[in-house]
Amino acid sequence: MNEINEKKILLNDYNSEFSYNENKSNIRISFERIAFIFFVFFIIAVIFSSKVILLSLEDKVFKKKILKKENFRSSIIDKEGNILAKAVPVINIGINPILVIDKEKLLITLKLLFPKKNFQKQMYDKKFFYVQKKISQEKLEKILLLGDKSFIQEEKIARIYPNGELFSHVLGQIDDNNNGISGLEKTFDYELTTSRNSLMLTLDTDLQYLIREELLKSKYIFQNIGSAAILMDVHTGDILSMVSLPDFDLNKREKINDLKFINRATKGVYEFGSVFKTFTIAAGINYGVIKPETEFKELKKRIVCAGNSISNYDDKIPSNLTAEEILIRSVNIGSARIAEKIGIDNYDKFLQAIGILTNISFDIEEVGETQMGRWGKCKLLTVGFGHGIATTLLQLTKGYSIVSNGGFEIFPTLIKKDKYKNGKRILNKEVSKKLNPILRKIVSTEEGTAGFANVKGYEIGGKTGTADIATIGGYSNKKINTFASVFPISKPKFALVVMLDEPKANKEFIYHYRDGREPYKGNWRNTAGWTTVWITGQIIEKIGPILATKY
Repeated sequence: MNEINEKKILLNDYNSEFSYNENKSNIRISFERIAFIFFVFFIIAVIFSSKVILLSLEDKVFKKKILKKENFRSSIIDKEGNILAKAVPVINIGINPILVIDKEKLLITLKLLFPKKNFQKQMYDKKFFYVQKKISQEKLEKILLLGDKSFIQEEKIARIYPNGELFSHVLGQIDDNNNGISGLEKTFDYELTTSRNSLMLTLDTDLQYLIREELLKSKYIFQNIGSAAILMDVHTGDILSMVSLPDFDLNKREKINDLKFINRATKGVYEFGSVFKTFTIAAGINYGVIKPETEFKELKKRIVCAGNSISNYDDKIPSNLTAEEILIRSVNIGSARIAEKIGIDNYDKFLQAIGILTNISFDIEEVGETQMGRWGKCKLLTVGFGHGIATTLLQLTKGYSIVSNGGFEIFPTLIKKDKYKNGKRILNKEVSKKLNPILRKIVSTEEGTAGFANVKGYEIGGKTGTADIATIGGYSNKKINTFASVFPISKPKFALVVMLDEPKANKEFIYHYRDGREPYKGNWRNTAGWTTVWITGQIIEKIGPILATKY
């Protein structure tokens, strides 16, 4: 009996040691700890969420303020809607040294944040200086965490150009007060600052990029100091690409004073040489004084006018040629004879009609004017083969578009329009009908000077031009090499005019023929047929598939 009681007592002792109440107490302590930790995390989450919401609200408020500012500028976009220029809100961070408590300590901190900058002098000599303009959000947050009252935030609008140099000559620049000072930024300054609608251009970013890349390669191959190209729709005047090299990065907002950065596509005025022979033949057809088959017999090798000698580039050219052969072989004496038959009045009227002798109205102000001097007997002869008259690449492209599109007037433009008016016919319809097949032969036949541009499938026609650069009192040995092309020539759609400024012959360059002939290494002739034509062929090979699918 005693033994049973002892077991009960031991059992009771065991039960009392591991009682239900003690277990309940342990659970309550663990729950309180978990609740406390959860509360801490909850408070932290609330703080961070509030901060995120506050920052997003501040960002929206900031953007609203930006949109209301007078110096806001609308975006500029290409014809596909790609952004070429955009205004974005940015923050500049500066320092007021007067408010700095410990300058040495702050300088150490700034060195860690901006290791490439040195603020020592500004900290002690300036009343205010910028630490970073257009500061990144990451850097801004690090600065704000310092809690230093000497930092000053400045809310501004910045104009950014996603493509850097690609459209520099077309878009132009703005000043520090967001006013347009060149290019489209200047011409459409009012529209860009008063409308929220984007300014849509006719330009195509893909085409612009590919053409620029080939022009950059030309500098490597032919060592030219500059170049330019215009791709235009011959019926609407829409400019799909306009490139001038060298160019510059619009995002750097630098002052460009060096003349080498001139817009060679619109502002530069050049003698383009034999590309003008196309206009001579076209004028002759327009006024009915010649036909392609009209014969010119006993053409002299050399003629003298006012003491100046005129000759052909090749003495082996036959003395009896048709008007068509004169253009295909690029014969100076023959072209002068055709100009003589046209006469001063008619040739002047023709060049006025196609836009060579008239000041062109364009979307940017950087446009040059034709320089020719007075008409006279000798001037008529030299203009007939492209000598003694200087104009712009833009006007040249317009002229080629008109003589090939059926003789209809066009107005070159960079601005996309919803509707296009049909241009009036300003030339005889026979001009394009008879001229275009000749332009094709210049590219497709052995007698022509533009065989390197005979890209299969694109039916290219065109004319080469090689001209000496005029200097004070005469001409230098430096060249302007040009190729004006139209394609497809049987049903013209595009004009592509390419110019190389001061190219050099490359005796080491290997030319690869597209017709299967053996490659040809090097050439001593610094003419358009061996420089600009080659580059044009490369360009059309690259842009052709895009034009075929998009346009």
